[in-house]
Amino acid sequence: MGKGRLEAFTDGVIAVIITIMVLELKPPHEATLSSLLGNWPVFLSYVLSFVYVGIYWNNHHHMLHAVERVNGKVMWANLFFLFWLSLFPFTTAWLNEAHDNQFPAETPTALYGFVLLMAALSWIPLARCLIACNGGKDSALAVAIGGRGDWKTTVSPILYIAGIVFAYFKPIVSCVLYAVVAALWLIPDRRIEKHVSN
Repeated sequence: MGKGRLEAFTDGVIAVIITIMVLELKPPHEATLSSLLGNWPVFLSYVLSFVYVGIYWNNHHHMLHAVERVNGKVMWANLFFLFWLSLFPFTTAWLNEAHDNQFPAETPTALYGFVLLMAALSWIPLARCLIACNGGKDSALAVAIGGRGDWKTTVSPILYIAGIVFAYFKPIVSCVLYAVVAALWLIPDRRIEKHVSN
């Protein structure tokens, strides 16, 4: 079957995720600049989550551009990926709720990292199912990404796990690690761009 419906559905879900996240941003109770600046941790967590969603949307587009068709396995793998992505608004909101008491708080920071980790890991079966559905090791996607992931694919889960552990000792270090991973992925996966024409 064609990939158009899968792309449209994924784009719609991602648009809803972003909308939910921005609706969670509450204005300050006072109409002062100091009150607005006092909410900087909340805004930064929103920016980080928005960047992550944008990275996944961008790379999802590139990956689907490299294939011609999808099947039932791809659709379920895509839903598994979207499940973890759909938890971004919840984990971001919980992280922000802790702002009034202690920011960042240990458990919300660890859960945020766990969801980031699972979203990254859910990318693997999605890619494998797309490759299998489009000709296996000779498909354009398989040739583009090669047999092994690049160094960012290897390093990212390690940094997420480190962030989850640090959340119970130095949560701010966890947030820095999550931001570092996002910075690594700001540029889309060049392996696909090199092998697939626009």
